[in-house]
Amino acid sequence: MIIDIVSIFPEYLEPLSLSLVGKAQETGKLTVRVHDLRDWSAAPHHRVDDTPYGGGPGMVMDAPTWGRALDEIAQSCDSKPLLVIPTPSGKVFDQPTARSWVGNQSIVIACARYEGIDSRVSQHYQTRSDWAGVQEVSIGNYVLAGGEAAALVMVETVARLIPGVLGNPESAPDDTFSRADGLLEGSVYTKPPTWRDLEVPPVLLSGYHQAIDQWRAASAEEKTRNLRPDLLP
Repeated sequence: MIIDIVSIFPEYLEPLSLSLVGKAQETGKLTVRVHDLRDWSAAPHHRVDDTPYGGGPGMVMDAPTWGRALDEIAQSCDSKPLLVIPTPSGKVFDQPTARSWVGNQSIVIACARYEGIDSRVSQHYQTRSDWAGVQEVSIGNYVLAGGEAAALVMVETVARLIPGVLGNPESAPDDTFSRADGLLEGSVYTKPPTWRDLEVPPVLLSGYHQAIDQWRAASAEEKTRNLRPDLLP
């Protein structure tokens, strides 16, 4: 899978060379290419924004610059790219969305700033037969300064779903939001068995796998009931 990210602050995406995403790139399971949008600007001082039609506060990122950038990046993709636009007004990004993206070999994430990207960019690439469509997505009901932080979240979420990226392939199906029962992952513990007068549940030290499985199921339900009752059937 190849993920291209376009931003006016490419340095913001440097953490993608670290940890799990970095290892996925080292092993060739994922390629992340970061681009500076200003490289496609035709304006003085590499400007990429202008005042909004109709008036109002803030600036809007212009369509011509984005069009040149996206068209050129698409030419380097081996398959039809999916255009992803992080925006607080988009559909909520969740685990099923991330899983659906794994089937795309090419994803382009357009990181907006200011008041966002001229709406005609999304409209245009929705109609292009050489693109796999456009998805405007939000990582939560709040507003960020730009799309870069959301891009970091999305890339890491997708990367750990790529086959072979996780050291233990059994980890992902038991994750919160990936479990078949729809519950949160239950409480977890490690050594030492006693820490500051708090004990590890004895059943986890018993070696009886059936009892351990039953405890974990009960722990998942209790945690979900306490923290996210909206997820309960």
